[in-house]
Amino acid sequence: MRHIDEILERKIGFGTAPLGNMFREVPEEEAQATIKAAWDAGIRYFDTAPFYGAGLSEIRLGEFLSKQNRDDYILSSKVGRLIEEEDEEKEGLFEFGRKNKIVTDYTAEATHRSIKQSLERLQTDRLDMVFVHDLSPDFQGDEWIAKFEEARTGAFKVLAQLQEEGVIQGWGLGVNTTVPIELALQLEECNPTFSLQATQYTLLDHREALQRLMPDAKAKGMKIVVGAPYSSGALLGGESYNYGEVPPEIKAKIKQLQDVADRHSVSLKAAALQFSTANPAVAAVIPGSTRPDRIQEDLDAITAKIPDAFWQELREKDLIAAEAPLPKG
Repeated sequence: MRHIDEILERKIGFGTAPLGNMFREVPEEEAQATIKAAWDAGIRYFDTAPFYGAGLSEIRLGEFLSKQNRDDYILSSKVGRLIEEEDEEKEGLFEFGRKNKIVTDYTAEATHRSIKQSLERLQTDRLDMVFVHDLSPDFQGDEWIAKFEEARTGAFKVLAQLQEEGVIQGWGLGVNTTVPIELALQLEECNPTFSLQATQYTLLDHREALQRLMPDAKAKGMKIVVGAPYSSGALLGGESYNYGEVPPEIKAKIKQLQDVADRHSVSLKAAALQFSTANPAVAAVIPGSTRPDRIQEDLDAITAKIPDAFWQELREKDLIAAEAPLPKG
């Protein structure tokens, strides 16, 4: 079993939410070609979840990875949602995914069952990291504190025990907000060791995370995996910002960022990936795609040369926080 740190030395993995038919129907051939492109490019960290297309992302990933040596890659999935046999009407991010009913449940029993289901879909015998998924206000609304308590006495204890036994290498939360991770870091009985934080440590949005999450993570020795580094596409001209519509003020900020990038001949993709991974608390960034050619773009971007003057101008224009760690030129 290769250790997480060895695999994550390049600080980049592959986020497979788009393979769950997020926003659109993705042909099977396209999905498999994208996973193969990631593998052929040398990516060896893959993140998925039952929620992504009601198991579709896991199934597609398992189809490819089951043919590889299991010790050659690391794999993370999530708990908190069970996939049932019965169907339901779909809407939102994964309306084009499988029709299977999804049940939210953070109890100990559901956590064990969720992991078992994921292993079957992924055609593997183990997960390396497990994240408690969407335990936050954006998905759970006013019930999120009650759900957090359910996870504290259920999923958290199960995952901490699995890590202690060496069954998994790390566990934590996988959320689009910062407060749930901060709260989990304050618990006395068990602390997360890896957490996936999407949308809130990006070139566009990072100030809130810099205030508490990143210092808390560093103090507690918890590593962060950054998801949605392009703010779910908005930064690169997409129509989705943090999985919703792009507000006018965000469009204006993106234009400002693009203007500075153009002056310094810098791609915003490179700036986004390198900004997120410059923080010492960040173990990896996991951009997602369904386009095979985008994979090499991401790998080239994370190593592209970016002049210090670019970062300096962003700071002078207050487009990035003054205290944000920056890539070394």
